Amino acid sequence: MKYFLIIFLLINTSIFSQSELKHDVYFNTDEYDVPLTEENRLLLFISTLDTITIDKISIYGFCDDRGTNDYNLELSQNRADAIKMMFADYGIDQNLITNVNGKGEILLKVLKEDEVNKIRGLNRKVEIIVEPKKLATKEQNIEETVIDKTSNKDKKITPEDIANGNIKTGDKIRLDKIYFKTNYSYVTSDSKKTLEKLAKILVAKKNVYFTIQGHVCCTQNSRDAVDKRTQKRNLSVARAKYIYDYLARKGVDKKRMKYVGLRRKFPLGGDPKYDRRVEILITYIADKK
Repeated sequence: MKYFLIIFLLINTSIFSQSELKHDVYFNTDEYDVPLTEENRLLLFISTLDTITIDKISIYGFCDDRGTNDYNLELSQNRADAIKMMFADYGIDQNLITNVNGKGEILLKVLKEDEVNKIRGLNRKVEIIVEPKKLATKEQNIEETVIDKTSNKDKKITPEDIANGNIKTGDKIRLDKIYFKTNYSYVTSDSKKTLEKLAKILVAKKNVYFTIQGHVCCTQNSRDAVDKRTQKRNLSVARAKYIYDYLARKGVDKKRMKYVGLRRKFPLGGDPKYDRRVEILITYIADKK
């Protein structure tokens, strides 16, 4: 087993930490499904987290002042849980999420009668607080750290690992032999065999739940690319949905699947065709009955 050594030198800096990052997600009355506009806003927020090292994430759900106390507590918890699930769908490490709490109602504070509906709308929300890790303190000696190059983080997971049960929640499978036609959401002809094989495995493994993540190449500033067939700038989503629809037609239960577009947030480098891709993120493995 090969190892390599990273040696951290003495750091002569004052204590420094980035300010916490906050984001609110707003909901419709009596609902905990995330509206599409709010989902898009959340994705933009998550994309800003790529450049920081996260210490922890807190998610708090709230309701307006209507409804009973028990109802509001349950609804606010469901809203918080929905946001946690979306963080998982977008590939955020669930171990970073330390609080997922429904706080119930926010009491109505009205200055003008015509502001009641607006204020209640602002109270139907989930608050997300992201706390970055603190940098090293003054004259802090950080000891040598040994990193195993063959750790699970670097392990390549394949569809065969799904078939053999060698997977866990959080594993990501890159479908190396599924390629998309440039500027379109459908796959090339030589990708069909891989898709058929994947579908058979996922139909058989009924306890595996997952999110299909779509990617694109050759865009700037993490913007999505245009789907030439529809002329919409949502190509990464369209590619994920293409795989979702294919698997559904082959018999994979839609309740086990979600799909999301990650634009060009995670380029692989090299030939652009490798960024015109989809990946499977394992979100849950149920106990077999």
